[in-house]
Amino acid sequence: MKNSKGGIYRRFVKRPMDFILSLIAIIVLSPVLLIVAILVRVKLGGPVLFKQQRPGFNEKIFMMYKFRTMTDERDENGEFLPDSVRLTKFGRFLRSTSLDELPELFNILKGDMSIIGPRPLLVQYLPLYNELQKRRHEVRPGLSGLAQVSGRNAISWEDKFNLDVKYVENVSFITDWKIIFYTIKKVFVREGINSETAATMEYFEGSKVGDNK
Repeated sequence: MKNSKGGIYRRFVKRPMDFILSLIAIIVLSPVLLIVAILVRVKLGGPVLFKQQRPGFNEKIFMMYKFRTMTDERDENGEFLPDSVRLTKFGRFLRSTSLDELPELFNILKGDMSIIGPRPLLVQYLPLYNELQKRRHEVRPGLSGLAQVSGRNAISWEDKFNLDVKYVENVSFITDWKIIFYTIKKVFVREGINSETAATMEYFEGSKVGDNK
């Protein structure tokens, strides 16, 4: 097992590279960001951004930004309708092309996230992780990661967490750039966007006793 705490790349290169790449991406993609923001406002209404607290490096909570992909439709009791109902055709397009993720570039610029790392998940999952799964928080969460290029929402939670930990144990310049190139390929072919049983990934309810410990 490699020491996830060490490495010149992780300590001295990864964060400056993230800052430079995210800044360049924001500048180059600013017309796309503007167009998507306008379309979201017209087709889905406001607010344009979806904001949610997520755990980051060492489980520190930060506010993550994405373009919204769902409507605010509710039932007669004021409860949100199922995701499959609120996720419109336009919202599915944003997710399948990963355009909804673009505002996370600002999270990377701020230092909350990295270009590559385990995806930031829900705060309520924190008490459900076993000791192995908790290791995903030993690095900054990423815009994309090893789990995303290995199946994204089409693989199980256990497989996803195992890949997250595998990344933590093998952080390197070469690994990050391989994942970046694979991510670009995945976005173009739109693979593994949804799980096999739901419009969005099912909620994590904890691993079975004895799994991944």
